Amino acid sequence: MEIEEQFFEISQLIQKARFNALKSVNTELVNLYWQVGEYISKKVESAEWGMAVVDRLSDYLHRSHPDLKGFNRRGLYRMKQFYKTYRGNEKVSAMLTQISWTNHLLILSKTKTIEEKEFYLVLSVKEKYTSRELERQIDSGFYERYMLSDTKVSALVTQNHPYITQAFKDTYILDFLNLPQQYSEKDLQRSITHNLKHFILEFGKDFTFVGEEYRIQVGNNDYFIDMLFFHRELRCLVVFELKIDDFKPEYLGKLNFYLEALDRDVKKLHENPSVGVILCKSKDDEVVEYAISRNLSPALVAEYKTKLIDKKVLQQKLHELFMLSMGNMDMEGEN
Repeated sequence: MEIEEQFFEISQLIQKARFNALKSVNTELVNLYWQVGEYISKKVESAEWGMAVVDRLSDYLHRSHPDLKGFNRRGLYRMKQFYKTYRGNEKVSAMLTQISWTNHLLILSKTKTIEEKEFYLVLSVKEKYTSRELERQIDSGFYERYMLSDTKVSALVTQNHPYITQAFKDTYILDFLNLPQQYSEKDLQRSITHNLKHFILEFGKDFTFVGEEYRIQVGNNDYFIDMLFFHRELRCLVVFELKIDDFKPEYLGKLNFYLEALDRDVKKLHENPSVGVILCKSKDDEVVEYAISRNLSPALVAEYKTKLIDKKVLQQKLHELFMLSMGNMDMEGEN
């Protein structure tokens, strides 16, 4: 083994130890905040303490531990809220120490329902979000878009990839592209490539970038796929065909050709069949449903928005969907 390789192994040991140390510190901090929140909550609920006592506690901690941060009045209330939000919730209890306190604060302050809180908690653990990444997802209404998503796929897609609808949505927010008012497909592709980190954040960190203008050869001809990724969980290649207009059924023919070429000539034996995504500026859901109903290739159609959708609009749509589903349940009960 070369001496540099030996040095690298030691460097890796140091990095691993640092990571474990930080992880351990975070676990202890979150556990501490939970215990403090539990103590305060029980004292207040038993009427042994009034809210003014919590203010006095903050002053006392500041005097006795002047170097202590996060234990001011606001911080203590957050700890109390943290405990009350998740107490008795066995579904997420094991995950609480797996994200940072900063991420916990974002979830507590920026979400409303327990379902939304649980969603972002699970997502943060799965995707290992930084606080900036998590805040972006909350502000972009990721939860509402996920719940409203009605990703239409052919039977073949679900046969090969049973969990594919969990990996894709039917609407994506690409507000980071900074595109001009008039732009071409080349402009769109170039901007995505330049903002690849943000693109993968929006689609999910299981995506690994393979290449743009990815060349495949069939017969004596060369063809170029707009963007090619690999999805680690689905264990398959993912083609992205970019369109700057409304979805058209004929787009599927070209995508199917690319998928067939990849599966014959590029896909490895241990990988699943490739998946294709036509990413359009807009789409008519009925047209999409008709187009893919008899499509033999694993293809999906999604649309993108270059500006954030008003979160209140998304919340209203989600509320309407909930009320509609409740109405349908009532009708089924009467029948």
